This record gives sequence, structure tokens and C-alpha cells, in this order.
Amino acid sequence: MAGDHTARDRHLFGAGPKRLLSLDGGGVRGVISVAFLERIEALLSAQAGVDARLGDWFDLAGGTSTGAIIATGLALGKSTRELKDIYHQLAPHAFRRSRFRIPFLQPKFDVAGLRREIEAIVGDQTLDSPALRTGLGIVAKRVDTASLWIVANNPRAPYWETPRDGNFIGNREYKLTNLLRASTAAPTYFEPESIPILEKAHGLFIDGGVSPHNNPALALFMMTQLKPYGLCWETGRDKLTIVSIGTGGYRQRLDRAALGRMQNITVALHALKTVMDDSQGLALALMQWFGESPTPWLVNSEMQDLMHDLFPAGPLFRFLRYDVRLESVWLTEHLGVTLSEKDLARVREMDNPDSIPLAYEIGRLAAERQVKPEHWNGEAQTPRPPL
Repeated sequence: MAGDHTARDRHLFGAGPKRLLSLDGGGVRGVISVAFLERIEALLSAQAGVDARLGDWFDLAGGTSTGAIIATGLALGKSTRELKDIYHQLAPHAFRRSRFRIPFLQPKFDVAGLRREIEAIVGDQTLDSPALRTGLGIVAKRVDTASLWIVANNPRAPYWETPRDGNFIGNREYKLTNLLRASTAAPTYFEPESIPILEKAHGLFIDGGVSPHNNPALALFMMTQLKPYGLCWETGRDKLTIVSIGTGGYRQRLDRAALGRMQNITVALHALKTVMDDSQGLALALMQWFGESPTPWLVNSEMQDLMHDLFPAGPLFRFLRYDVRLESVWLTEHLGVTLSEKDLARVREMDNPDSIPLAYEIGRLAAERQVKPEHWNGEAQTPRPPL
């Protein structure tokens, strides 16, 4: 596709310090991430004296599932206000139950509503669209080959161009609508997304959260370092900043009193659900160990927050993690918020549009406390070097 990719290429390949934004999956709880981004955007705008757009500030924005939608919106130059409006408008239409759904045999929601809302955001644009003003990474899981796909608008990456023999369709030709649908195709919620991979063959994709990378920070960092991707960004606390934003987590506990009455399949399904939490915990532990973080999070009671465990080679980056714990004690102690059991259960749901106002308010309160001006001092004035 012809077009001016100067902005994208300056971010991906230009010299100077780099900034990476990683956004977790989490359905409608993505509005919590938007609240944190809103606070960051406000701080940068105050520094610069003009309205800042995070798509101009970050050199690579990537996400899983709902995080992929946010990252794409930022890469297209949307403001956080626009993103917040998108969530209020998108969710009621996207999470609309199928009228003739057969429980346990068909997805919970009709995918047509979600597709329409995604198309309203990205139109008919491809991954090679010049409208993407910075680097973009989208995480999805291809189930027919059991492979993780992190598709980026990086023209130096493998599989970017369609080869002359037509052995596969190059990533640059993929429609953003299809990629975002693939990344958000949560099993049991939406049907998988079929994307043309060859002229007469399709790949079948599901939500990228069904992988070790619902928190994609580690995977995106590796993309900036490994030689096949052709980026090879410099590392160091003054050369690379990684910002990772969550959608609210909580420990999925199992009632021991009820455990004996549960069928084996129920216990097995619960165990599978917790694998995502384990993977997120591992990603957080590695990122805090590899980097220098003024926002350390408790990994677990044994590791603590790794503040006193330094990576032997020194910090590879500055790491900022913003998130909330959707647990009563944490919300009370850290935000002064007390929720009924009913409201707590509601805000934990990934598919309930009615929870968006409460989830946003929790994110806003957390952002006021966690996103400190000193984390961003001078950042708005740091220039983007030319290619």
C-alpha cells in the first residue's frame, strides 16, 4: 500500500530513547486501562502546554484482546476521551446475546455487533495503513496450528511482504478489523475469527489472552530485541521505558467446603482459568526483575516485589506498571472504596457493559494515586529523533 509511513518508521527505527506501551486483555474492564491512560495523557499535555496524543509519544503500542483495541486506537491518533466514549458505545452493542443461542454449544454473544463496532473504529484499513502513526502490535492465538501470533506493522519483520510465489499473504495486507476480531475472540464468548493466510486457505484465531501473554509486556519487549524482527532497540534505564497497564486482577479462589461436591471437570476448568493468572504473574515478575521500577507490585508472598533483586547485567529498561486489584481489602486500603459483594462480582465481569461506570471510577481513583507526575517529568519535551 502506498502512503507516507514517516511517522511510523521514525518511531520504530529512529535513534534515541524508546517508549513501549503494553495493554492487558480484560473485556469491558479495558475502561480501567483507559482511565490510567487518561491520567498519563493529562500529565504529558500539562508539560507540553498542548494537547498530547499518546500515539505520538509511544514508539510501540501493543495489546491483547481489549488492549489491542485500545492500542490500535492510540496508534490511529485517538485521544483517551475518544477511547472512553468508544467503550461506552461499543460494549452494549458488542456484548449482545445471540437470540437463538444453544447454551454450551454456541458462543454467548453474536459476533456481528462486535465486528460492526470494530469497523466503526478502524474502517477498511490494513496493518500497513499510513494512518497508524506509530508502531502497533496485536496478540492473537491461531488455534488450527496451535501457534501464538503477535502481528505488528513492522516492515522489517518476517512475513511482512507477500512472496512472489504467493506462498502466504503478507502481514501488511491483513485488515485491522480481522486482526482485532481475532485478538478479541474469547472462547465461549465469541466465535473464532477466520483470516485468509493463503489464497485458498484460512487460519482460525481466538483471543490472545488464551496464551501466556494476556499481559503482553514480555512478548513485546522480546519483539524489540530479537534480531529476526529487525528493531534491536538499545536497552538501559535511560534508553528504554516500558509502561504496562492492567485491567484489574483478582485471585480466583475455590471454596474448599464446596470442593468435595464438585465434579472433576469443574475443578479442571477452574485450574485452566488460573493458568492465565499464573502467566500474568510470571510476566510481571520477569519485567520487574529485568527493569528498574518506581511502581513495584507484589508478585507473591515469597518473591515480594523484587525491589532488592537486581538483574545481574543491570536494568534493561525503566518499568512502570499500573493496575488495580479487584479485591475488597485492596480496594479499601488503597482507594478507600468499599463495595458490596454484588458490586464486586459485577465489576469483575469481563462482559457486563453495566459495570463500565464503576470500573472506570475505580481506574480513575487508582490513576490519581499511582500515576505520579515524577514518573513523567520532562518526558513531553524529549524529542523524537529523525531517521
